[in-house]
Amino acid sequence: MTSVADLCDEHEETIEVCEVQFRDFGGRLAFSGRIRTVRCYEDNSEVKALLATPGDGCVLVVDGGGSLRRALVGDVLAGDAVKNGWAGIVVFGAVRDTSVLATLDIGIKALGTIPMRGIKRGEGVVDTPVAFGGVVFVPGDILHADGDGIAVIAADA
Repeated sequence: MTSVADLCDEHEETIEVCEVQFRDFGGRLAFSGRIRTVRCYEDNSEVKALLATPGDGCVLVVDGGGSLRRALVGDVLAGDAVKNGWAGIVVFGAVRDTSVLATLDIGIKALGTIPMRGIKRGEGVVDTPVAFGGVVFVPGDILHADGDGIAVIAADA
């Protein structure tokens, strides 16, 4: 896989780079794939539902509003993502069960951790553009992530 830094050099005029300083939690530090999205706030119902479906090498971008009060992904949901072929998960919010997440063959980036699980109210929006860190994450665009950060290239670029 080409490094994110090299992709930035090659596509400097068209690539978008996320300014948020995420932490790595998954067992895979470098990952890429087509973007799928969920927008939710402390409610991970839609995250759970989507990760239970075939991922086809996609990356789930979860806009949790930056909340660190409830974890939107933990070991069970991340385990489902691995089983279903997801390449990675980016959470603009918190995760939990980090000792298990580190053993899973999936990329997981999040703002931080909290032991409290997400609320189940059935709220959230799937596959709509979400924005944070100076990037609009559009379903279908390609996300690349590694230890240097996250970058997005439009699918039509």
